[in-house]
Amino acid sequence: MDVERVDFLIVGGGMAGASAAYELAAHGSVVVLERESQPGYHSTGRSAALYTQTYGHPVVRALTVASWDFYTNPPDGFSEHPLLTPRGVLLIGRADQTAALDRDFAEGRRLTPSVERLDRAQALARAPFLKSDYVDGAVWEPEAMDMDVHAIHTGYLRGLKARGGRLVTDAGVTALERRDGLWIASTPAGDFAAPVLVNAAGAWADGLAGMAGARPVGLVPKRRTAITFDPVFADPADAAGLAGWPMTIDVDEQFYMKPESGRLLLSPADETPVEPCDVQPEELDIAVAIDRMEQAVRFSVRRITHKWAGLRSFVADKVMVVGYDESADGFFWLAGQGGYGIQTAPAMGRTAAALITGGGMPAEVAALGVRAEDLAPARLRRP
Repeated sequence: MDVERVDFLIVGGGMAGASAAYELAAHGSVVVLERESQPGYHSTGRSAALYTQTYGHPVVRALTVASWDFYTNPPDGFSEHPLLTPRGVLLIGRADQTAALDRDFAEGRRLTPSVERLDRAQALARAPFLKSDYVDGAVWEPEAMDMDVHAIHTGYLRGLKARGGRLVTDAGVTALERRDGLWIASTPAGDFAAPVLVNAAGAWADGLAGMAGARPVGLVPKRRTAITFDPVFADPADAAGLAGWPMTIDVDEQFYMKPESGRLLLSPADETPVEPCDVQPEELDIAVAIDRMEQAVRFSVRRITHKWAGLRSFVADKVMVVGYDESADGFFWLAGQGGYGIQTAPAMGRTAAALITGGGMPAEVAALGVRAEDLAPARLRRP
């Protein structure tokens, strides 16, 4: 049989696989295998598209901070448009959530000194659409940004092609074997071989590991629901400036909302475990989101214009899994990005490429306290 031989074979063309492929293409030949007809279909293309340095585990926040320079000063030709545009994030809380606001403020300030703690009056000045008898205070992150996910993903894939790599779609892996120092992947688009196989298969990553004879890492795909809608105001003048509203998030992550193409995007921030699939929204989750939001704001939902759900895959500690499998030679994990894969993509792509090629942690990532063992799959298998 004809087998295409490359240096690095990546399974999964979402943001994780695309960013790693772009970086690896500077070190050798790369092929990315994507099971769908378009890359990024299940998670990357269904993101809330926010860059925030105060979200997630400390390791996640460090990787987000380490991605800032790339996003604000990308390589020449990477994109014709800015990758980040100003938005700001307002974490809001009721009086009974004061401790949570204080906690998030303290944690956020460790890596992001611009974060501010606001009282009720200051929070309402930032977000006059909130009910004054609901919000008691907030944490303000002024440097949080909207991300152009399409431009970022396209930039990585375009850069991969420019460096001699390629993306193969409709190429779900049907069989894997290790032979003569190579991983051989069979797909409907042909057979491919490489000494290194990068598992960037998203919600399907544990399944791919099983095909390779590697132990799973306990990856759990979770549904995240979102809608866009037209808000209704008692006074139409209150809609003024909607496009510039900050992203507003309940401090206990019971809901979040942000402007989206002249409307508002809303999510109940659900994390419902599901099997890997083309996940769809549930009406109950939509109703819960609307109810939670309407308790906090001075407008209501007139018309839902779009609804969808995406997959966010996590392991137990909610930190990405990045590193060689200790029991499967040449099998490299790049999985468990959860809701952080896009905001951390530059740092994760560089880190994955460095660890794959034996270069150690990138200096800018190590300087923020992230160690290879913090990401390695072995951490999840210790007794």
